[in-house]
Amino acid sequence: MRSAARPAPRPRPTPQRGAGTAALAACALGLLLAAPARTEEAPRRSAAELMDVLMWNREPVGGPFALVDHAGRPRTEADFRGKLLIVYFGFTACPDICPTDLMEIARALTLLGAEAERVQAVFVTLDPDHDTPAHLAAYLQSFHPALIGLTGSPDAIRRMADAYKVYFAKAEGADGNGTIEHSAFVYLMDRSGAYLGFFPPGTSAERMLTIIRPQMAAERSGTR
Repeated sequence: MRSAARPAPRPRPTPQRGAGTAALAACALGLLLAAPARTEEAPRRSAAELMDVLMWNREPVGGPFALVDHAGRPRTEADFRGKLLIVYFGFTACPDICPTDLMEIARALTLLGAEAERVQAVFVTLDPDHDTPAHLAAYLQSFHPALIGLTGSPDAIRRMADAYKVYFAKAEGADGNGTIEHSAFVYLMDRSGAYLGFFPPGTSAERMLTIIRPQMAAERSGTR
């Protein structure tokens, strides 16, 4: 009788093949561990946190910026050295608080008369995609001829707003259209660009001048 053929033995993994698989797994794990973790953008601080910074001078306020004015001219903080600087952030489609505060700033300049030459007020838009230089120029005609409007790229506006501890965020308005929620402080900077303080929203021109006039007198006498 012929003996039945035995099935060929199945090949077993050699130690070399197993070692190679382990090495590949270790290499993949090493790459995962070595890969840099994705950094997430730091969350924006709330309006309350930023107000706390301003009220108690916890951090520097203000600093360098590079924007464009309502006439299309490049502007930096250096252009305003030598004058008291009033800085206000808002946007031209703001329905209430922005025009109210701008009107009081304009009234303060009018009440100063000839001394207004020693003060410069600027309006920095928080909606640069909409508020072009030409749009700012038309808008500011309603307030005071000495007001300067500033706009720029969204990144440049964000940097300046962050330097001044301004809270702002896009939101949906009551009519379903987009709007901007923002803090509405009126900042006062000295002739060197250093932060002096802020006026809360709704401050009257007369109240502003109780602070501005003594500052001007101190600078005139050389005590500041």
